[in-house]
Amino acid sequence: MGLLSLAIWTPIVVGVVLLALGRDEQAGMVRWIALAGALAGLAVTVPLYTGFEVGSAAMQFVEKSLWIERFNVNYHLGVDGISLWLVLLTAFTTVIVVIAGWEVITERVNQYMGAFLILSGFMIGVFAAQDAMLFYVFFEATLIPMYLIIGIWGGPNRIYAAFKFFLYTLLGSLLMLVALIYLYVQSGGSFAFTDWYALPLGGTAQTLLFFAFFAAFAVKVPMWPVHTWLPDAHVEAPTGGSAVLAAIMLKLGAYGFLRFSLPILPDASHEWAWLMIALSLIAVIYVGLVAMVQQDMKKLVAYSSVAHMGFVTLGFFIFSDLGLSGGLVQMVSHGFVSAAMFLAIGVLYDRVHSREIADYGGVINTMPRFAAFALLFTMANAGLPGTAGFVGEWMVIIAAVKANFWIGLLAATALIFGAAYSLWMFKRVYLGEPGNDHVRALNDINAREFLVMALLAIAVLAMGVYPKPFTDVMDPAVAELLRHVANSKLN
Repeated sequence: MGLLSLAIWTPIVVGVVLLALGRDEQAGMVRWIALAGALAGLAVTVPLYTGFEVGSAAMQFVEKSLWIERFNVNYHLGVDGISLWLVLLTAFTTVIVVIAGWEVITERVNQYMGAFLILSGFMIGVFAAQDAMLFYVFFEATLIPMYLIIGIWGGPNRIYAAFKFFLYTLLGSLLMLVALIYLYVQSGGSFAFTDWYALPLGGTAQTLLFFAFFAAFAVKVPMWPVHTWLPDAHVEAPTGGSAVLAAIMLKLGAYGFLRFSLPILPDASHEWAWLMIALSLIAVIYVGLVAMVQQDMKKLVAYSSVAHMGFVTLGFFIFSDLGLSGGLVQMVSHGFVSAAMFLAIGVLYDRVHSREIADYGGVINTMPRFAAFALLFTMANAGLPGTAGFVGEWMVIIAAVKANFWIGLLAATALIFGAAYSLWMFKRVYLGEPGNDHVRALNDINAREFLVMALLAIAVLAMGVYPKPFTDVMDPAVAELLRHVANSKLN
């Protein structure tokens, strides 16, 4: 079994074992098995980076075997510079989420931990798949554990939020399935990405396929105006669910644009780039303003996620190496920062059982160590230089200015709005005198919570101070992707 198969199936197998363990009397053992499974999943992804050939654009660690012979569907895996960091980010986030839910989750612990581990394997499968049908199976499979995580361990309106999440994402995906079948027929019976990249397609066919893929991936990102499921899902999801949803699941849609829309449909991608840029700028500006008026901390960070992901799609459809690399860096950095923001809100929620900003004030007086971490993550969310939040946004803004000054100017307003809603929330929650007796009674973070915050803080600072390892891995794959996008396929 290859490294990628191990990265996918290690967490899934451990997750299935946890589901079989049952009763909450065994919760202590379940937590340790879950942590061991998550760490093992992370451990098998590390050689993917250490053994990665940095100067190559080719797929590496490739595994291929026949899966469904009749339809020429292959179990075909591989990673390049685009997907490598997303695989590592998924495995890292899973470890964080298991530790974060250690004491908080007290009911159905085995199902909670099992769902996250299985979800982790499915998401790595999406990033590693080189066969479109395998991609589709993993892409859809991620819905099931996340639906259960929101629906079982979520807030009061969890059933509504879980159903809305499932319905939005499933409807978009059905159009993608139609597109996949069309490409399968056109290519003479192949689901391999590489065959589709060389497939000539007419202008009308490209446009129809582009919007079929757009339906699936824009909902996942989520782009305006199909973003309305996200705030509901975030508010109702448990803290770990919000962290994984923001850190990894939103990236599945953005990744889909890179693997399908851009290289398979280059002419349609160029033709409709204006629409993608417009929708991205609306997400960056309008949704940033919406974030500013939120009274619920989770809703505020959820809307800020939509705004930050707007940078990703903006970078992709500028069609420059700087824009594409910037979008990719933003995907990874947003994974670290958004997970940290949601987990920080979770620390407060576990103590006060409220997400309303008005119920806090002066937290820094009773939780000084925690407030220091929260300030770092808030600054990263605002795009402070030296943090992960700055690098990707800055690359995309420079690329946008080079392409069109006005697009760059509009994109740069996000830095102002980001600072406004992030710092205003920090001021109201953490600064000043303690707002009430609940705040006066708070205890600072314990060793487990400190570990979670410290790991995320290291990731945020390391990427902000020294992003070179990230960009070096991406550059050859980005150049190869742009070569595909530059070639017309009109037959």
